[in-house]
Amino acid sequence: MGDPKQSTPPNQVNLPGKGADQHTFDAIVVGSGITGGWAAKELCEKGLKTLVLERGKNVVHIRDYPTAILNPWDFEFRGNHTEKEKAADPIRTAYGDAGGSIFFVKDSEHPYIQEKPFTWVRGYQVGGRSLTWGRQCYRYSDLDFEANLKDGIGVDWPIRYNDLAPWYDYVERYVGISGSKEDWPSLPDGDFLPPIEMNCVEQHFSDQVRAHYKDRISTIGRVSNLSRGWNGRGPCQFRNLCSRGCPFGGYFSSNAATLPSAQATGNLTLVPDAIVTEVIYDPKRNKATGVRVTNALTKSVTEYYARVIFLNASTIATAALLLNSTSAHFPDGLGNSSGQIGHNLMDHFTGTGAGAVLEGMEDKYYSGRKPVGIYIPRFRNLPGGQSRKDYIRGFGIQGKGARAEWRDIGASAPGFGKKFKDQLLSPGPWGMWMGGWGETLPYFDNKITLDKNNHDPWGLPMVKIDFEYRDNEKAMSKDILESVKEMFAIAGFKDINAYSYLQPGGTAVHEMGTVRMGKDPKTSALNAWNQLHDVPNVLVTDGSCMTSSGSANPSLTYMALTARACSHVVEELKKGNL
Repeated sequence: MGDPKQSTPPNQVNLPGKGADQHTFDAIVVGSGITGGWAAKELCEKGLKTLVLERGKNVVHIRDYPTAILNPWDFEFRGNHTEKEKAADPIRTAYGDAGGSIFFVKDSEHPYIQEKPFTWVRGYQVGGRSLTWGRQCYRYSDLDFEANLKDGIGVDWPIRYNDLAPWYDYVERYVGISGSKEDWPSLPDGDFLPPIEMNCVEQHFSDQVRAHYKDRISTIGRVSNLSRGWNGRGPCQFRNLCSRGCPFGGYFSSNAATLPSAQATGNLTLVPDAIVTEVIYDPKRNKATGVRVTNALTKSVTEYYARVIFLNASTIATAALLLNSTSAHFPDGLGNSSGQIGHNLMDHFTGTGAGAVLEGMEDKYYSGRKPVGIYIPRFRNLPGGQSRKDYIRGFGIQGKGARAEWRDIGASAPGFGKKFKDQLLSPGPWGMWMGGWGETLPYFDNKITLDKNNHDPWGLPMVKIDFEYRDNEKAMSKDILESVKEMFAIAGFKDINAYSYLQPGGTAVHEMGTVRMGKDPKTSALNAWNQLHDVPNVLVTDGSCMTSSGSANPSLTYMALTARACSHVVEELKKGNL
């Protein structure tokens, strides 16, 4: 079940009423998800007394995964949600079954305003969405870091791949990412654990893609599920119950990895149920001095102080916190002299793909429920490759193959008795699904703002999200559809059932870009080290900092940026520059 030592709760304190010296730390980290956990680990290991503030409940690895080993029949409705639950909390119930939804917030308790449909998926607990993320990990390349400059879109990134490459290495060695090296230009290789094995239909498809195309490959997805034991965690048990929390530490999460590492230093203080409402700014020193916090349960208010502050509350929440941190010097939000905070919201768009059937191989099956299928990296609009005239940038494709089973055919199958049971116990034909994850451009008008006329249950202005896909994304979606259908046909699949509709923003749960990095303080909020241009002792390393979205899953880039920023800020502290 993992290392019992990791089940010990991190050091927690109840500080209201104590002296200011007991409220003072070297560093404060707001949020405990993927990047907050990394910031905590790095800062604590570098000797900084670090306070981590999490707005949700405490979740301790192993101890607080109550549904992790339950069977479908252990739930009242066999793991399904009732229609009443779906109506009250449509986002929560869409992203987790009855076992996994415990780590998603109830929509009804945490309202926000949608100017246009936007799916804001949240996990308010220690560990945040690191308990429920999709776990696919890909490096961005200079194709991504140079894209805005090349296309004249948004602003140029202040960094390039070589700036981040050693930090990708560093993060991968700690996280443990299974994958296959491909030496492919649009998909930089990393430091991998052995790849998870494709099943026979995925292997057949991948072989056919490589045989018929020169501009693309199909490889096994790169995922933070451990193909062997790593750093005292794992391996993955192929249970496919990741969103319930993994008692085996079979995938990377803050709870299983970074927070225990931070705790082991003796430098971590973790306070759950702590909603950070404002970053406190001292105009005389041009520094942030601390944060103001509302207790989520009692609504009492406390202030904590530190030399440096990391904001890792997630893209929308971090931007909202900065916008709510107003003063005479920053009437539009802390560090917002550029007017960019809250703008340029991006998410990968999904909703286009197809399923298909492959005849044959009926003598083959598989064991377990592996956590990843195939990945086709971007192949459009690449140097020396095919360029489109109807859109810029590109997309990645994810897919998975399996054999039909009773739940796929049983509801509609005729018959009864022994013959019917035998039919349900016999696996059906091999099939495969593929879908596109497309790059969304940074549009200034895709934004979050605060509605100061409406407040949430804790008295904070409600977040208003205004987001829509534009012509570039719509044209790319059409190409995804045709590409998926073409590849299925070339690989010999039949009964190709294609679909195409742009799902609401946020559906990919890759929201990013509201506090973007850049070279010019007039057009961006953060510098090359993730510091606010205006207030250098405040750093933002969650998805907010992204300048463009790329076409691959972004979490690995967030982690690498966080580790890099922590190293830099500690050196700056040593030099007396902060």
